[in-house]
Amino acid sequence: MLVFQRAIGGWPKAVGTAKVDYKHPLSAADRARTLADKNRNDATIDNNATSREIIYLAQAYQKTNNPAYRQGAENGLRFLLKMQYPNGGFPQYYPDFSNYRHQITYNDNAMVRCLEVLRAVAQQKAPYNGLDASLVAPAKDAVERGVDCILKTQYVRQGQPTAWCAQYDEKTLQPAKARAFELASLSGDESVEIVRFLMGVEKPSPAVRKAIDSAMAWFQKVKLTGYTMKEIAAPGEKTGRDRVIVPEAGATIWARFYELDTDRPIYVGRDSQVHYQLSEIENERRAGYLYAGTWPAKLLEKEYPAWQKRVGTGEKP
Repeated sequence: MLVFQRAIGGWPKAVGTAKVDYKHPLSAADRARTLADKNRNDATIDNNATSREIIYLAQAYQKTNNPAYRQGAENGLRFLLKMQYPNGGFPQYYPDFSNYRHQITYNDNAMVRCLEVLRAVAQQKAPYNGLDASLVAPAKDAVERGVDCILKTQYVRQGQPTAWCAQYDEKTLQPAKARAFELASLSGDESVEIVRFLMGVEKPSPAVRKAIDSAMAWFQKVKLTGYTMKEIAAPGEKTGRDRVIVPEAGATIWARFYELDTDRPIYVGRDSQVHYQLSEIENERRAGYLYAGTWPAKLLEKEYPAWQKRVGTGEKP
């Protein structure tokens, strides 16, 4: 892990096409080659990169008191603080801003994961309470700005806040497109972890409460009742499998993407064309990307009512 840490403090998720795998032993040549790559411009918060290493190294330091582990975790935290935009958002990569990497990225919960780590640092919770105390104040500031960014990026339609998109333009805070099949759209997935993060605010302001309540009302509004998604064998397809959305009594799912101004579920393949049926996009995407799921179910059934009880708000919408 320390060998893979880049000079700027963050970590890559992959080197070229090879995913970083900490279970894979490094030969002397691998180690030397990786250390020589320390200035590579590929540090990211995508796919758990950087946050997972900070967490692991902070825990390892608490168990071993090895100063190298502490330094690695602290440098990772400084990377997060450095990469954050003044408006509180986090890009997917830093300092590589090519393509869509500069966008504020909620996709795959990247930004929220960073804010959760920084909030634990700000609160001096284990395993971060043994790290450099000078990180506490900037971590607290980073979290406050992050919450502000989250509130400002909640998509408002005709005066009503809804949910969040997977990525935003870092200057205008408007919804943005990333990969060809990830158009600007409301997310039935990433919005869940954003709400969970906001529920963790100890003394939520009226603005935070409104954001949570509005998002929960949106989840209720857009749920697809009486449907489920199933994975099936498809011998005729190159992938050998397929995913289908089919009726099922008592089941409820949510789409990954909803049209910004209609709340209509959309399914987009590599041609970037909007379709309203999962079956209309190519099998490679249907089998390789999750376009529907039950992400908000636990929030609605358990976590939101518990949060309401804790903060003393109104009834479940």
